[in-house]
Amino acid sequence: MINSTFSRVTKEQIAGVGQIASSILADVANRRGGLDGRIKPLAPTMRVCGSAFTVEVRPGDNLMIHAALALAQPGDVIVVDGKANTTSALMGELMCAHAKAAGVAGVVIDGAVRDVAELMSGKFPVFACASNPNGPTKRNGGRIGYPISAGGVAVEPGDIIVGDADGVVVIAKASVEQVLADAQKKIDVERKRLLDISEGRLIYSWLEGSLKDIGALPVDKSLEQLMAEFSGK
Repeated sequence: MINSTFSRVTKEQIAGVGQIASSILADVANRRGGLDGRIKPLAPTMRVCGSAFTVEVRPGDNLMIHAALALAQPGDVIVVDGKANTTSALMGELMCAHAKAAGVAGVVIDGAVRDVAELMSGKFPVFACASNPNGPTKRNGGRIGYPISAGGVAVEPGDIIVGDADGVVVIAKASVEQVLADAQKKIDVERKRLLDISEGRLIYSWLEGSLKDIGALPVDKSLEQLMAEFSGK
């Protein structure tokens, strides 16, 4: 089954999100968009951002990925629900070279790849959960352009995919503008926090209240008093 009618976000939105670290995006997306940590970049310098071109395959079969290479648009990120199967590779050097030549921005695979040494030394972003020298079959059907699950996260075709050294985050199409606004606020807060740290202001303003909320700090004692007890003052 192949669906070609899904919409994508704008190039301007992709460019904006592409400037932001996956950790920031995950935080402002309510910590729900990060794929399971088993899906990692083959090299820590790899980074990808683009619209999700979703592919669902049967375990160990890559027929629909070959179809995706013909159908994906430049700037798309091919996202494959490989059922977390690692008994055979779904892509390797040849298919990734094809993807790069077709203008695909990168691939994210909940499954295995091969030719890892070659892929690691290249500039095409590949995110996967394992490697295996076994090749796949090419005889089973699947789906393209439909919602999938990858790394335990729902991915709609056309969602924004961001991957970097920390992993992969999915940003839903409907929330892109809010995420961009919230991300900038968080970036500003973290810059301020780094400045505070560099100038010796090391205590978070929220810490005392949180410790009291869970009963770790008596309500009649301040964090400063507790710090003094630990320092012997």
